[in-house]
Amino acid sequence: MVHLRIVAPPEQADAALQLLEASASVINVIHLPDAARKPSGDVIMCDVAREEASVLVADLKELSIHRDGSIAMELVDTAVSHAAERAEQAAAGAVADAVIWEEVTERTSEESSISATFLIFMVLAALIASVGIYLDSPILIVGAMVVGPEFGPIAGFCVAVVERRADLAARSLAALMVGFPLAIAAVLLSSLLFKVASITPDTFTAASHSLSQTISNPDFFAAFVAFCAGVAGMLSLTTAKSGALIGVLISVTTIPAAANVGVAAAYGDWDSFGGSLAQLGLNIASLLLAGTLTVAVQRVFFLRRRAAHEARGRAAGQPAV
Repeated sequence: MVHLRIVAPPEQADAALQLLEASASVINVIHLPDAARKPSGDVIMCDVAREEASVLVADLKELSIHRDGSIAMELVDTAVSHAAERAEQAAAGAVADAVIWEEVTERTSEESSISATFLIFMVLAALIASVGIYLDSPILIVGAMVVGPEFGPIAGFCVAVVERRADLAARSLAALMVGFPLAIAAVLLSSLLFKVASITPDTFTAASHSLSQTISNPDFFAAFVAFCAGVAGMLSLTTAKSGALIGVLISVTTIPAAANVGVAAAYGDWDSFGGSLAQLGLNIASLLLAGTLTVAVQRVFFLRRRAAHEARGRAAGQPAV
């Protein structure tokens, strides 16, 4: 279930109440007249089945409630109620497959902006990966993949393309175009310092390090894994299966590829440098393609659900919003 807290002017509150009370997937409707002060208006609270949350919010937005008041959404972890069970049964589809588009847009928007925290995590992840490359340590490579925050902007770009939001797309691309070069530069600088301080060998080649060799040789399977990870990543962000995201993060070599670019540049291994750049580009392109296709398919299903919802409303004689 999803809990909604709505603040609406009295003239819009009446229409919102009619809308909520007419929906079989809505329960626990509470109306507090003139209870809100900023913005002023009536307060309406209710619980709605997750499958119908975005559809219902779309109806409320057509009443301009989000302009004159506000709509807040909160996930309900547990609802012990026969009424809640009936509301979920009235909503077609599986709870785990339901997408709350407002939540998706908010999450991706937050994770797609360039911030000091984002850049620091990018640098730290690349530095950890570079040590993993030097030591040929899969554990450190996996750790670097988990630390890397790059999937946020990738997901943001995919959502932006489907929702046609140029501002979000620009912010997402900017985060990627700043984050990866900064991470590569940090690895390059640290590698040069390590070499001068004799912490690492005077010579380093991908041929003598299996992980570096793998990273710098992109192939079909690299693209295939990245594509599958892009689908899984978007599904984990848009549905209730968020626990799968960790598995996605440790399956794509974006951060290790960026780290290997820096290491290869520091040692003048230009074959490895070019191969690692190609690996990085191939992975990002596959993730973007897969993520965009996934969100596009989900959006089609949402639009069909909304159309069916409006058709049911007209058949039941509900007022148009």
